[in-house]
Amino acid sequence: MNSFWNGKRYHSLNYFLREKFGEKVFKISLDGGFSCPNRDGKISNGGCLFCSERGSGDYAGDRELSITKQFNDIKEMMAHKWKSGKYIAYFQAYTNTYAPIDELRRKYEEALKQEGVVAIAIATRPDCLDDEVLDLLNEIKNKVYLWIELGLQTSNDVTANKINRGYKLEVFEKAMKNLKERNIDVVVHDILGLPGETKEDMLKTIDYISHSGARGVKFHLLHLIKQTPMVKVFEKGELEFLSQEDYIDLITKGIAMLPKEMVVHRLTGDAPRDLLIGPMWSLKKWEVLNSIDKALEDNDLWQGKDFKI
Repeated sequence: MNSFWNGKRYHSLNYFLREKFGEKVFKISLDGGFSCPNRDGKISNGGCLFCSERGSGDYAGDRELSITKQFNDIKEMMAHKWKSGKYIAYFQAYTNTYAPIDELRRKYEEALKQEGVVAIAIATRPDCLDDEVLDLLNEIKNKVYLWIELGLQTSNDVTANKINRGYKLEVFEKAMKNLKERNIDVVVHDILGLPGETKEDMLKTIDYISHSGARGVKFHLLHLIKQTPMVKVFEKGELEFLSQEDYIDLITKGIAMLPKEMVVHRLTGDAPRDLLIGPMWSLKKWEVLNSIDKALEDNDLWQGKDFKI
């Protein structure tokens, strides 16, 4: 086992950050007060069907507060658990490149001024990366380590339409090309368990991501959250939750399909208990993560084993 990534059979974010910065690095999730073109009417008003009222930033800071105040409040909470380390300013909620360029610059620079920040991560949509934004990101990349997170969720345009993603696969491919040309690292989000998707569909998306040129991947289990448009799909009987066994089987097969250099930022997510409709087994996050480790070992799987060039 020690021949893998510090005992893990996959290239974890924790391993990557320790190798890069030589110490523990924490993410501080910020809410920049941005909106989303899939919510404000530019593309649609409903948003992606799975997206929570907080724009999937349920654990981010309070958007009513300044970036500095959010950063320091979260940093203080973390200090009880970890005495030392560096920080990633993570713009998580909504679409974090969807604002006038001066506002983006001001908020990013405010985050970068915080003590101990060694990197910045910006979550956005591939259709919100025009040349002006790309130039700003390139500028930041030359000052500090930067990665961009893109919510692909599925490589299947039929499913994408069903979940109201609001863009076709070709838009994602164009954004990837533009970011790669500027040597900006990309982390791609993938949701397992979307309505109507088969196991084959989900593995196809993982294969697609593994050949996309992305630097990292974030796997999410589909969570059904109260007051999201996805609730109607569930009530119509058009959404079936993945079992824990099926999820672990998919994730372990998926890990084996990734290239060794890709960083696995997340293997499962957790939703706020009071908002979660299902699947309820996902609340036992550590149990799920331990089960993934065990399944990788039991089936003699590791990242890169089944990656095909």
